[in-house]
Amino acid sequence: MMKNLKYILLAVVLFPFMGIVSSCSEDSDTEDEFDKWQEKNDAYIEKLATSSMTKYLTYSKNATISGAASTDYVYVEVLESGSGEPALFTDTVRVAYRGRLIPSPSYTDGYVFDQTFLGDFDWSTAGTTKFSPGETGLRDGFSTALQNMRVGDRWRVHFSYKLGYGTSDYSDIPGYSDLIFDIAVYDIWHPGETRPVFKSR
Repeated sequence: MMKNLKYILLAVVLFPFMGIVSSCSEDSDTEDEFDKWQEKNDAYIEKLATSSMTKYLTYSKNATISGAASTDYVYVEVLESGSGEPALFTDTVRVAYRGRLIPSPSYTDGYVFDQTFLGDFDWSTAGTTKFSPGETGLRDGFSTALQNMRVGDRWRVHFSYKLGYGTSDYSDIPGYSDLIFDIAVYDIWHPGETRPVFKSR
């Protein structure tokens, strides 16, 4: 009986310390998630620059904020091809999208920070929203992609942090984060044209 009591007391004393060790371990994992993040993101874009991937020279409306230059590109994987004319700067574009970071230890496909659909993409069930390529706050990389896309296009676009949120943290996006977006274009219309109301995400 005394022997069992000794083990019970030992467990009561050590239990809180196990939580502390576990907590330290989790904090360490979080710190490692984005270790050498700028270096990894710079290498990611450098690799794309030497690839055969389609690239579009950026239209940089936020250059003074993000540090983008006229030599920065948006890199494109065409997943599906549409038809018609690409969106103009003043047009409105209805899209489904998923935005994520480059791969990291815990997120092998890249951490998803925003999306209008869950799971695999499906034209008939994905949630959509609308943007104007020229609207304030839209990142240069995303804006550049929209101005080269047509209705029915579904692209995976990659661009550097200079065309994204720059060197500072933004919400849950760490500074120096290159961004990857899957974008599907449902509709494009000019100023003054109207469209039926659709359910946004």
